[in-house]
Amino acid sequence: MTQRGQWIFVLAIVGALSGALVLGVTLTPALQPVGVESKAPDFIAVNVATGDSVSFAAYEGDVVLLNIWATWCTPCVTEMPAIQRLYDELHPHGLKVVAISVDNTDVERVRDWIDERDFTFDVLHDQSARIEREYQTTGVPESFVINRDGIIVKKVIGAVEWDHPTQVALMRRLLGADEQPSEERGQ
Repeated sequence: MTQRGQWIFVLAIVGALSGALVLGVTLTPALQPVGVESKAPDFIAVNVATGDSVSFAAYEGDVVLLNIWATWCTPCVTEMPAIQRLYDELHPHGLKVVAISVDNTDVERVRDWIDERDFTFDVLHDQSARIEREYQTTGVPESFVINRDGIIVKKVIGAVEWDHPTQVALMRRLLGADEQPSEERGQ
């Protein structure tokens, strides 16, 4: 191939790549980062208890702790009991916990795993792991605290002591439950 032929070949490759880039940018909607102060993306996953498909719209108007996890993830397994304790304390005030498993297994295995540990908050299963793309996660566990308006107010990468007083105070504030019910105060 002559030097002129090489340049024509290089220019053709650069032109094709440029065209693909322009086409990709044109056809792709603007990517919005998912983080604090952004609207929580909608999703659809299977409720492991009922087998029904559930979308985030089912939690509209609720304060939600959304936890993306997997049964094989040691930090996920470590933080689950603290999530249950937070749920036990604040569910009467309206807190919703939605733990979405991204295990590449069937829903029955996830349900059995949850049942063995007596977790009572909502557990969903997204075998496709689409939730990870929707929420732009970097791994598991990742958690999002979402207010009643559907806005993410906190994003956490990694395991957290969700029943720590700092976390409980945040949730109480979002729930408007700063005051303990009279039966908790001993009255």
